[in-house]
Amino acid sequence: MIVMKFGGTSVGDAERIAKAARLADESTSGPVLVVVSAMATVTNSLRALGRQAAEGDVEGYRRTLAALRETHQAVADALLEGDERLEVHRFIEQRLDEIGALCESLTVIGELTLRALDRIAGVGEKLSAALLAAALRARGRAAAFVDATAVVVTDSTFGGAAPLLDETRERAQAVIRPLIAQGIVPVVTGYVGSDKSGAPTTLGRGAGDYSAAIMGASLDADEVWVWTDVDGILTADPKIVSQACTLEELTYVEAAQLAYFGAEVLHPKTVQPLVTRGIPLRIRNTYHPEHPGTLIVDQSDKPRNGPRAIITSKGLSAVAVVGNTDGWSAGISARALVALSKAGSEVLMFGQSFVDKTISLLVRGQDTEAAVAALEREFVDDKEHGVVRQITVQRPVASVSVVGAAADDSFSLASRTFAALGKHRTPVLSIAQAYSEYNVTFVVPQEVVDETVCLIHAELGLGRGGTQ
Repeated sequence: MIVMKFGGTSVGDAERIAKAARLADESTSGPVLVVVSAMATVTNSLRALGRQAAEGDVEGYRRTLAALRETHQAVADALLEGDERLEVHRFIEQRLDEIGALCESLTVIGELTLRALDRIAGVGEKLSAALLAAALRARGRAAAFVDATAVVVTDSTFGGAAPLLDETRERAQAVIRPLIAQGIVPVVTGYVGSDKSGAPTTLGRGAGDYSAAIMGASLDADEVWVWTDVDGILTADPKIVSQACTLEELTYVEAAQLAYFGAEVLHPKTVQPLVTRGIPLRIRNTYHPEHPGTLIVDQSDKPRNGPRAIITSKGLSAVAVVGNTDGWSAGISARALVALSKAGSEVLMFGQSFVDKTISLLVRGQDTEAAVAALEREFVDDKEHGVVRQITVQRPVASVSVVGAAADDSFSLASRTFAALGKHRTPVLSIAQAYSEYNVTFVVPQEVVDETVCLIHAELGLGRGGTQ
C-alpha cells in the first residue's frame, strides 16, 4: 500500500485537485490511501477569521467566511456534476456554518483560545478532502472521505498536539483497513486529530506530511509519497539558484535536519513515525510525476561529504523586545514566548542578549500584528515601569540555514559560511548555530537574500555535477 499526501499547492484549485485525483488513481496499481492538506492559503484565512471574530470584527470574519464558501463552491462546480456536486455543496455549507456559529460565540467571549483555534483551523482539510474524494469518484474510482478526528488520537496540547501512536494504530486498523480491503481509496484529512475526549486538535502548522507518516506507520505502508511542487529536496530554492539540483537520496536523520531548518517540502516531524518501522519516504513533484524525486531511507551507502543544502524562508519579521538595565531578567524571555504561544504565533528563531537587554524573535509575516499585540499586552506594566523600553519590528527579513551532512564531516560549516558572507560584505541581523556545528542559521534583510543564497551555494560547492 502507498500513502500519498497532497499539499496545499497540489490541491490549490479545481485543475490541481483533478490532477491529484489522476495521480492517486494512476500512479500505482496497488492499494492507495490519500492524505490531503487544505487548499493553499485557506488555513491562514481560517486563522485570521478566528482572530477577527475574537476582536469583535463581525463584518471582517463574515467577509472571510463568505470568501471561503465562494472559493470551495466554485471548485466543486468546476470539478463535479449532478448529485455529487450537490452533496459536496451541502458538505461545504454545513462545515462553514459550524465555523460561523463558533465565530459568533467568539465575538461575545472576546478571546480566541488554542482549543477554539484548532476547531477553526482544521476545517480547510475537511473541505479539500471532500472535494478530492468526490473527484476520485467522478473518475470512477471508489473513494471515501475520512475525518482524521475519528482516527488520529492525540494528547490535549491544542495548537500542536502529539499523536498517541498505539491508540491511533488501533483506530486506523478499525476504521481505514476495512475500506482498503474493499478497494476503496480513503481520503483522510491531514493536520488534524482529536484527544481522548473527542475535542478536535491540530498537529502543528503545516503538519499534513506528519499526518501521512502517522497513517503510513499505523497501516504498515510500503512507502509514503509526499506530492509537492518541486522535484524533491533540492540543494537550494530553484527559484533563487538556477544551479540547484535534487538530492537523490537522504537518510532519515539528514531529512529531519533539513526539515527542521525550514525545508518547506517536508514537515520536521514527518520522519519520526516511519523510523521504527523502516518505511521509506519519497518526495515527488505533482507537475513532473515522471521524476523519481528524493528517496528518504534509514541508511544510505551514498557519499556524505560536504554541506547538503541551503534552506531559505522569506516573508518573515524580526521582532525585538528591548529592555532597560533595571529589572531585566531571563523571566522576560519566558513571558514573551508564552505570550506568543497563547496568541498562536510560532517563534521560528529566538535569541537573547543580556548585554543590551534585548530579546530577538523571528515570526512569520502574517503573524506579525498578532505577535506584537500579544507582546504589548504582556509587557504593558513593564513598559510603564521602565523595565521594557520598546517593542520593535523589522520586516521583511529572511532566514538562511546551511545544513551539513552526517556528523563525520571534517569541515567547519559556520566558518566557511561566514567567510563567504564576509567576502561579500553581507549584512547579518542575527545568528543561531546548532551545538553540533553542522548547521547554522542567520537572518538577513529580504532584499539581499537571493544574492546571499546564490553566493553561498557557489562558495560551498553545492549542486556540482547535477543530481546528487
